[in-house]
Order: sequence, then structure tokens, then C-alpha cells
Amino acid sequence: MRIYNYGKQHIDLGDILAVVKTLSSPFLTCGPKVKEFEQEICKYTGAKYCVAVSSATAGLHIAMLALEIKPGDEIITSPVTFLASANCARYCGADVKFCDIEEKTANINPEQIEKLVTSKTKAIIPVHFAGQSCNMEKIYEIAKKHNLKIVEDAAHAIGSDYKGNKVGCCEFSDMAVFSFHPVKTITTGEGGAVVTNDFELYQKLLAYRSHGMYKNGEMQNTWEYEMRKLGYNYRMTDIQAALGISQLKKLEKFKKRRREIVEYYNKNLGLAHLEEMEYSNACFHLYPVMVRNRAEFYQKAKKKGLNLQVHYIPVNSQPYYRELGADPDDTPNAQIYYKKCISLPLYPDLSNSDLDEIIKRMRGIL
Repeated sequence: MRIYNYGKQHIDLGDILAVVKTLSSPFLTCGPKVKEFEQEICKYTGAKYCVAVSSATAGLHIAMLALEIKPGDEIITSPVTFLASANCARYCGADVKFCDIEEKTANINPEQIEKLVTSKTKAIIPVHFAGQSCNMEKIYEIAKKHNLKIVEDAAHAIGSDYKGNKVGCCEFSDMAVFSFHPVKTITTGEGGAVVTNDFELYQKLLAYRSHGMYKNGEMQNTWEYEMRKLGYNYRMTDIQAALGISQLKKLEKFKKRRREIVEYYNKNLGLAHLEEMEYSNACFHLYPVMVRNRAEFYQKAKKKGLNLQVHYIPVNSQPYYRELGADPDDTPNAQIYYKKCISLPLYPDLSNSDLDEIIKRMRGIL
């Protein structure tokens, strides 16, 4: 019986050769391939600047540092996300407020954000869940009104469009963060990137990525540097970047197939699922459906060769955040969604016959 996982990377000979070529080059760590990858991301998204990092979590962390988020500050984000969307603020000592989601999209609800804004609020971290962009224009209007910064958690959304522009162009945000984990649309093994149109933020991101070090034109020797901030080793390697460059060339092809799979499921499966809004053209990362008796469904699916996943346990349900005062009852839509959601297989290598087999097994469980 063939096993189907909820997600899977696509690696072809071109990817392998790109990595092998870099392994034979003088540079293995953060070198010319990283710079090339950053330039290609800028070219694709339309952002002016890009900083490649070791993970999206690292990217979110240095984005908070670049905004000078500190103890006593507050950020607002969604509970339906991976832990890093909130943890990045906690790394800086800030408090996290969780905003409920929209029922149709599982994205943060702009109508609820403004109710959470206080004099301590400094930033909003909207999460483009499953690959569909949040309603960024509405979020931007709220941020502008209250003088807040916006960092898009676009870990799911490389390749997605919002109102005709690529997610990551930063038209309605200060920064956006991508993930290149193997189950994401493109991969560098592990890795991420932060994009921005703000040169000052870009300079800070570069420093925080590499131990807080700065170099300038006044320094006489190439070995000179100044550590002006407490930074981190969040660098990406040239090996990873070489894979990323090769993967990026296939992104539109991946997007086309992912959208075809979502449409196929929508037409042939008949389960409740998230809706795509008119402003969106998503490069879908996940395909969550809603089922009853989810735990039983999950175990039966596993026996039938379907390794599904739940995205996600709401972050404000976690013991750490509960101890800090978070209450899951404050986000009822997130709780309702969590109790029923389960993500089906979605990756470009799935053929239509694979989809038919998956649907057949699903119907057997239902």
C-alpha cells in the first residue's frame, strides 16, 4: 500500500547538480550563492531587499529585533499558526495578544485586531495561513491609524498573490518572512528569508543575522568589523542557497499544480474546507478539511496509508502561554477550527490517479 504524507519536497536532478556544483566551489557557507538567492527572491517578489537566514523562526526573531521590540511591548498575532509566530516576540521579552481568525479562511480577522490595540502595542504579525494572504490592506489601515509596524509571517505563502502583487512585495507591511522547510512550496533543506523595502531595516537585519557585526567604508582593512548589537549566527549556507535558486525556478510550476490539486479536492471530495477570497491567488501550502471525531479519523487514515497532520494546536492553548495569561476562549473561531481541522496530502508530485486513490481511502473512512 502506497503511503501518502500531508507534504513532501520535490527534488530533481537539476537541484542535485546545483548543490554538487556548489560543493565543488570555494564557498560553502554564507557566500556568493546566498547573495544570488537573495537577489532572485527580490526579483520574484518585487521587494527591494532580502536577507536569507537559517530558518523562518530566525527571520521572525531578527525582524522583531530590527523593530526594537522590547519588554513591555505587545504584538498581535493569530493563534492558528506555528509557535514561532508568537515566540519571536517573547524572545525579545514582549507580550503576545492573540486575535481570533476568520471562519472562512482561518486567517487573522482584521475586524478583531483593533479591539486588541493598546498603548503598548508595537506590531502586528499576520499569518498567511495555508498559503492564502491575509487581507493586508485592511490590516495596513489599522496599523497606520495606530502607528504600528507589520511583519508578515509568510512562511506558507511564497508564490502567493494578494490583489495582483506577490506576497513579499511589502506594499502593506514593513517586512515579510518566508520559510524553506522541506514541506513548504520550495525548500533549502532548512532556511528562511526576510524581505523589506526599508534600507535601515535591511542593514539591521544583516547585522542581527551575523553576531551584530557591522563593516563600513572607513575601515582600512578587510578584517576589521565592529560589533554594535548583540546578534546571532542565523546565516544561510551557499549549499542551501544553491538549492533555493534551483527550486525558485520551479515555483510557478509548483504553484500551478498545487492549485490544480486543491481544485480537484474541492470538486471531488465533498468535505468542508477553507475558501479562497477574491483578492487572493494562493500558492496553497496546505489543504485543511473539517471532519467530525478527528482523533478517530486520524488513526483510521493512518491505517489506510494516509499520514495526515493537524495545523495547528492554537498557540494560546499551550501551557506556556496559558501561564502568561492567554485564554483560548478569547478566540472561539480558532477553537472551533482546531477541533475539526486535518490537512490532506498536497504536493506537486501527486498525480490525478494518486488523488483518486486518496479520495477513495478518505471516503472509506467517512
